[in-house]
Amino acid sequence: MDLKDIRLFLFDMDGTLYLGYDMFPFTKELLETIRAQGKKYLFMTNNSSMNVSAYVEKMKKLGIDTVEDDFITSAQVTAMYLTANYPGKKFYVSGTRSFVDELRSSSAVITEEYSDDIEGVVMGYDTELTFKKLWNISKLLTEKDIPYIAANPDLVCPTEFGSVPDCGSVAE
Repeated sequence: MDLKDIRLFLFDMDGTLYLGYDMFPFTKELLETIRAQGKKYLFMTNNSSMNVSAYVEKMKKLGIDTVEDDFITSAQVTAMYLTANYPGKKFYVSGTRSFVDELRSSSAVITEEYSDDIEGVVMGYDTELTFKKLWNISKLLTEKDIPYIAANPDLVCPTEFGSVPDCGSVAE
């Protein structure tokens, strides 16, 4: 296929266009060239630590103008999955405030508090992880046979200095 024939480009973000808040030198020119040619790009990420509005803000800080429709995130997909496959089921959630907000913006039924009526566990890449969350998840999964859903299976997340444990490591 000739590159000239491609009308839509899909880009991962972490480790592909930037690391943390360090934009790769080619990123801005690449995105500007695509738009100048009348083509479109979308950003896709399995990093569920931020919701779409937070990604729009991050890209703005990096000098890239975006809108919410420019993104597809694992947090959005997790919310869609929960509402499609477990309508009305109450899930205990372990994730960042942004992840929780993304799930709450859908019709998914979630809680951050342990209770006996929880019917599943959902985990995102949780940069705000606490021992209490791990305790609650462990108790729920030990005492109940309930769905356990992770927003992504990645074992590590790339950073400016190397890697840190990602959702898959903690879920494991």
